[in-house]
Amino acid sequence: MSTGSNAPRIASPTIEQAIGAQIRQHRKKLDITSAELAATAKISPGMVSKIENGQISSSLATLTALASALNVPISSLFAGYDDRRDCSFVKAGQGVVIERRGTKSGHLYELLGHSLNADVAIEPFLITLAADAVPYSAFCHAGVELIYMLTGSVGYRHADKVYHLEPGDTLFFDASAQHGPEELISVPMTYLSIIAYPRD
Repeated sequence: MSTGSNAPRIASPTIEQAIGAQIRQHRKKLDITSAELAATAKISPGMVSKIENGQISSSLATLTALASALNVPISSLFAGYDDRRDCSFVKAGQGVVIERRGTKSGHLYELLGHSLNADVAIEPFLITLAADAVPYSAFCHAGVELIYMLTGSVGYRHADKVYHLEPGDTLFFDASAQHGPEELISVPMTYLSIIAYPRD
């Protein structure tokens, strides 16, 4: 069933591909070539190339020789195949309340999940602006942000423009420009904010 996303589907790696990726990663950490690894492990450079590319199944003796040449336990070569996929589950009302830098009175940020292993950090927030909330449109941070309006109504500034958001409206923007709720038209209000930025 299609989700409507254009993101490429990622097939789970085979055990050969996972082992090959681990061998290549360990080799690069040592800053040696595949030919140097082959010489140390006493196997052919062509064999090392095929193993690193997940093209062949290796014998236990070959994997033992490679692990020894890389100075790692043989179990580490299977790490990429057995890794857990990143997933977090938060029950309704049990998100972690976050005090964001610059947050003004009446702004509640509830973190709904987190990413652990990805190169890109994802921060999904349920944001509530209470009846006594004050406007604040000077947020500025790395990455991109998506706002999906749930309840209430707000004039949300991004750079030099203000967008009138009502339930069901979406705003997606470069978060390095100043942004935030500038006109609190109907409070209390809630909206979903998803921030994505590269990890350092």
